[in-house]
Parts: sequence; C-alpha cells; structure tokens
Amino acid sequence: MRLITAAVLLAAVIGGVHLTGHASQAPPPPQAQAEPADLVLRNGRIVTLDDRAPEAQALAARGGRIVAVGTTADLARYVGPNTQVIDLNGQFAMPGFIEGHGHFTGIGEGKLNLDLMNTKSWDEIVHMVAEAVEKAKPGQWIVGRGWHQEKWTSTPAPNVEGFPTHESLDKVAPNNPVVLTHASGHASFVNAKAMELSNITKDTANPRGGEVLKDKDGNPTGLLRESASGLVRNGAGEPTPTAADADARARRVLELADKEAISKGITSFQDAGSGFDVINRVKSMIDQGRMNVRLWMMIRSSNASLRQNLPVARTIGYGNNMLTVRAIKVTSDGALGSRGAWLLEPYADLPENVPAGTSRTGLPSAAVASLPETAQIAVDQNMQLCVHAIGDRANREVLNIYEDAFKKNAKNGKELRWRMEHAQHLSAADIPRFGQLGVIASMQGIHCTSDAISVLQRLGEKRAEEGAYVWQKLMKSGALVTNGTDAPVEDVDPIASYYATVTRKLTDGRVFYGDQKMSRIEGLRSYTINNAIAAFEEDLKGSLTVGKLADVTVLTKDITTVPDDQIRTAKVVYTIVGGKVVYKGQ
Repeated sequence: MRLITAAVLLAAVIGGVHLTGHASQAPPPPQAQAEPADLVLRNGRIVTLDDRAPEAQALAARGGRIVAVGTTADLARYVGPNTQVIDLNGQFAMPGFIEGHGHFTGIGEGKLNLDLMNTKSWDEIVHMVAEAVEKAKPGQWIVGRGWHQEKWTSTPAPNVEGFPTHESLDKVAPNNPVVLTHASGHASFVNAKAMELSNITKDTANPRGGEVLKDKDGNPTGLLRESASGLVRNGAGEPTPTAADADARARRVLELADKEAISKGITSFQDAGSGFDVINRVKSMIDQGRMNVRLWMMIRSSNASLRQNLPVARTIGYGNNMLTVRAIKVTSDGALGSRGAWLLEPYADLPENVPAGTSRTGLPSAAVASLPETAQIAVDQNMQLCVHAIGDRANREVLNIYEDAFKKNAKNGKELRWRMEHAQHLSAADIPRFGQLGVIASMQGIHCTSDAISVLQRLGEKRAEEGAYVWQKLMKSGALVTNGTDAPVEDVDPIASYYATVTRKLTDGRVFYGDQKMSRIEGLRSYTINNAIAAFEEDLKGSLTVGKLADVTVLTKDITTVPDDQIRTAKVVYTIVGGKVVYKGQ
C-alpha cells in the first residue's frame, strides 16, 4: 500500500496536478525568437484605437509597417542586434496625428513673411510693418498674414465696420506696398501704395464674389473681401525672379511646412487645395527624400483644367504612401470673421447704415455656378469632392448639389465620401442631411473656441446654438466628423485643436455650448481614424494595427486621461513615420 501511495504521489508531481485537484500554473514555454524588427517601442501607455486590442505596452515595426502590438514581455522576441529600441518610460503613444484640413504651402509661406497671428491690436501691426520697412528696399512689397480684428483688444480709429483705414499704414510705408492677409485667408488689407500699383480706386467695381470696402465718401478703405483680394498685384514693381529662384523658394516653402508639421506630431497632412505645379514639385521632393510628412492633396483648378489633367494627376500611394492625390477642392463662400460666409439671414451685427452695395448675407463665390459641373467631373474621374462651406446658406446649396449628383449618377455619399470642408454654421433643417446623404463634415475644433465671440456677434445666440460647430448633432445624424486646424488660419498644433474639441472652453473660462463637445476618445478618433476614413486610407493608417503603416506620435502626457487644464501642456516626444523617428522633442 505504501508503495502504491508513493507511486500515486510521484505521478501527481510528474503530471503537474496538485492533490487539491487543480492544475498547476507552470510557466509558459518561452516564445520563439521572431524576425527582428527595425523599431520597438516598449514600456509605454499605447492607445491603439483598434477595438480588438485598444491598449498595449509595446509596438514593433519592420519595413515601415506594424508587425506586432502587445506587452513589453511579448515583444522582446522582436529585438535583434540592429533593432532601434525606445523605452517610453510610461509615456503616451497613439496613432500619428492626421491634419484633416490645412494649407501646406501656406504654413511655409508664413515662415517667410510677417506672422500677425498673435497680434493684439492694429497699432501693433503698424509697428511691425514699420520695422519691416526699415529692413526692406524702396518699392519692396511687405507681406504678412494672420491678423483678426475680433482678437484685438481695441477697435481701431478711424474704422469702417470695425476694420481700420489705410492711412496709418501709409505713414510708415509711403513707398513700400503692403498687403496683409486676414487669418482666415478670406480678406486682405492694403496700403495706398499697393492700391496705386494695383489700380484700385474709388471707381473700382466689386468683382464677382468679392467686395472693395469703401467709406461713406466712396473711397476704398484698404479692406478687400474674398475675391477682391485678387485685385492686388502682389510683386508689381519688383524685379521678376528667375525660374530657378522661384523654384528654389517654392521648395523652401515646402521644407518649412514639412518641418513645422512633424514638430507638432503630425504624420499625415490633408492639404486643402493646391495646383498641379505644387503636386509635381512635391513628387520631386519625395523622390529626393526631402519630405517626412505624408500628404493627401486636393486639387484646386478650373473645370477645364481638371478635365484635361486629372487622368494623369490622380495618384494613390506615390513614393511608398507619401503622396495621394484623389480630391478636388472648391470654395463656395467666405469666412464669418470677414462677413463673407454666405448666410440664410442677414448678419446680426451689420450696421443699418452700411455703404451701398454691401452684402448683408455674405458672399457666394463665383465657383458655385459651375459646381454641378465640377461634381460630375469628380464622379467621372473617381475623385472625392471637397467644398469649403461655412455659412448655413452655403452648406444648404452644396448639400443640394451633392444630392442631385448622387441621384443623377445612382451613387451614394458613403460610397463617394464627398466632404464639406468646415460645415461651421448650419440650419437645423440641414444637420440630418449630412448623415442621410453620407457627407463627411471636415471640421476644425480650434475654430470653435477661437471664433466663438465673433460667432455670437455675427449670428446671435439663437443661430449660434442651433448650428455652430454642432459636432454631437452631426455625429448623431450618422455623419463622420473629422478634425484639423485650417493652418495657417490657426497654428497647426493638433493638441490645441484637440483641447478645444473636448472642452469648448474659451480663454475667459466660458464654455461654448458644452453639450456639443466630444469625449476624449471621440476627439482622438476625429484626429486619427476618422481622418483616415475621410481619405479612403483607413486600411493604411488611423489606428495602431498590425499591417498598417507604423506612424506613431508619442506625447509627454496622456491626453485621454489628464485633467482638462493639462492637455495643452503635453509636448511631442517623438514623431514616427513609417517606423522611423523623423522628429525628437527636446
């Protein structure tokens, strides 16, 4: 009997069974060494936005793609002698930020001209122009961008509709033409010398879709709305640059924009309208290895040019997915700040005694008349159509054109993924149409808080509450809502726009209709996977999923969990594109 009992005990030990009847927790066998990765991130707090595995500690990339996501222990087998290993030390990693609507060359141009974005008064701007004149040659144009009269601490005197008059610029720049573009890009301010060289006088008629603002005596004030900015002959009187000089400058603009984007954690950038020449230059720079951020570009051109050039220009995944060109950009109206947005009802703050000829409901662009033809070109050429529409009238008119195109071609919006760029101010009757038609609302969170004060002034509380930046209402309609900055209208910083999206908090602490703010994860999705879907790129990017591009942004703080007031203090630690570190923070 003792021998039998001993045999049973020995069998139990060998079999790994405790006498209690439970299986022993024997350590799992070591995993086999995998093919080494090019890059391994470990010991991090990784939010993947992949519902199958929403969080992880580590990620491995090889050949520009993600090959594994899991725990630090699991991914140890991907580390080889040549693997770059980055210990995140608990820092936050996420799918790379995708800028959903910006103007790429505009960012670079802003680095070469006067940056007026943070100016607080007209006097400050005049002072900056005076300093620029001291460094400039006689006759050289002084160019700047970024001013916004609603952000000034005081109203200039004299003024017309709150805008200054040109005499103050004339005093500091009598011999240098000056053109200063509004932050929105939908208005410009010029001095007398610029008007002289551009033949802008009291007899100048308003161009279609634009307005030369004049005082009570009919004299131009210097403010040019919408298409009237096209009257300015920028560069007139200066020597014409050689072709080589012009090309070198254009490439410098692209390099500056690229550097700015990756420094802000952006791995992909959706460019809201460039010409065929810019696209060709981008291809050349990709071939030379001089671009780090991935570009998805909309083409802005005439219908005749689109028909002729799209068959060749349409590009998917050029240069190892560094460039895609598959969208057309059209502008249907202007901006709210300059009173160019096309509204159903008059502006609430427009004085009764405005000069004759001033539009009380904004300015539809000349392109609206030809938009149905553009829509057909987009269908015929398998291109997405992306239309700038800010005012409620503009959004309604564009939705009508979209709906007609879908019916005419037996298509649906979800299949075509056509977009409304901005969709800022909507009539309650049109909000459900976004979901019903499958139209993407390509919006910018930072605009909400940046423009909130002027929104209330321009529209009044009723219209503002009904349809201003109504992210939740749009999402509940079934629409996809994306995010961006519209840079250089705003700083291209996605963290600032994310903060605005999830808080809707103004600088004075007030919250702008907080029921429409996004949750932290909704906000993150709007800046990653939603933007990928809006570009037909969800199989490539937008989540940290095995097989997708290894595009990752690492931040000092977890913006999905830190208190609201700490979100904006998060800094970019790494920007990783295709498994390569293209930016490292200080």
